[in-house]
Amino acid sequence: MAMENEKTALVVSAHSADFVWRAGGAISLYTGRGWKVKIVCLSFGERGESAKLWKEKGMTLDRVKSLRREEALAAASVLGGEIEFLDCGDYPMNFTTANLERLVDIYRSLRPRFVLTHSQEDPYNFDHPLAARVAQEARIVAQAHGHKPDSPVLGVPPVFLFEPHQTEQCNWKPQVLLDITSVWEKKRQAFEIMAAQEYLWEYYTRVALNRGIQAARNSEKKEIRYAEAYQRVFPEVTETLQ
Repeated sequence: MAMENEKTALVVSAHSADFVWRAGGAISLYTGRGWKVKIVCLSFGERGESAKLWKEKGMTLDRVKSLRREEALAAASVLGGEIEFLDCGDYPMNFTTANLERLVDIYRSLRPRFVLTHSQEDPYNFDHPLAARVAQEARIVAQAHGHKPDSPVLGVPPVFLFEPHQTEQCNWKPQVLLDITSVWEKKRQAFEIMAAQEYLWEYYTRVALNRGIQAARNSEKKEIRYAEAYQRVFPEVTETLQ
């Protein structure tokens, strides 16, 4: 159970590398501010996102999962986050009722102030919108007074959807630009741990640079060089428009 007044956040990642490419800056930024950031990986990405490993002679499913787990653990350590693997399988992903119960328990014990997860659409990878759906389903169940009534219900943490690989195919729009310039080197270091997907290192470096240009242009902070983009699920509640 999160301690009273402890600042916490939750990241629900479909595969073992998704949190690195898409939210590594946010994780590093907030852990650097003293927040506890919990990363939940639904899958190791052992079938669909580990082609480089499968090209090695004698490779097995268990070995791929072990290697991807080691990468994710090391990357999370660099970013300062804690990580848990639900091992739901990959291509196809099988998210069970037991997995949902575990995710609900995480919500209630962690009590995150915000949640990061995938876009709600992605025609290239069905595991990504599945992760977004179950992240929000677990959030709703965790708010239900009748679910494990002896456990305190969850509040209303905002949910932010991180950037998919091809935004225009996923009906996703950047509504929040987060300056990650100060932690970029850590995010890049985490990239380079994910050796099974080395082909994505430069792609997501360019994404961060492009979002950095947009963040600088949409603010008075011209020193911004790298940024991450997010889409909100729920309206922001505020007393000021500044």
